Amino acid sequence: MPDFPIRKVAVVAEEIFHDGGPAVERPRRRAAAFAAVKNPFAGRFAEELQPAMEDLKPLGLMLTDRLIAALGGDIKAIDSYGKGAIVGTDGEIEHGALWHVPGGYAMRERLGGAKAIVPSAMKVGAFGASLDVPLGHVNAAYVRSHFDAITVCAVDGPRPDEIVFVLAMAVGGRVHDRMGGLAASDIKLWDGQR
Repeated sequence: MPDFPIRKVAVVAEEIFHDGGPAVERPRRRAAAFAAVKNPFAGRFAEELQPAMEDLKPLGLMLTDRLIAALGGDIKAIDSYGKGAIVGTDGEIEHGALWHVPGGYAMRERLGGAKAIVPSAMKVGAFGASLDVPLGHVNAAYVRSHFDAITVCAVDGPRPDEIVFVLAMAVGGRVHDRMGGLAASDIKLWDGQR
């Protein structure tokens, strides 16, 4: 069973009051939580990776809980999410894909069974690499007002033998959304898309 010792955990939260237009009464809140962990597959090719997803489930839940707290603790207010990974240079991009199940399902579970696919980005990156983690509405992928990203950087990572696993959530759509499409208030099918 692989082990993913945590070197570092960080949470960053931000409030967006305007984006060049008038200030809004209620700011949009975004947050990201990440953990820099040892990559047990660094420096070698491992044919079988999927069982390691199980080992990452507690990390997914822990980061999710920290995000919910950073956004005020009201799970009903959180309406967008995303995930990502930066794999250190001794690893491969497939090691970042280990995060799909433990990261995505942790957020869905804690948010009460969110329906939409969790947007994702991953890459192999050197020390100090940043990642734009995509965000999308938790229940309908076609809600344009919630298409966004939050940039994450572990300034001292990933080290070559590490992976930085990231989860992100937000409360509210873009502050000056005016691109039309399906509004969050008009979600009807509850199929994860519309």
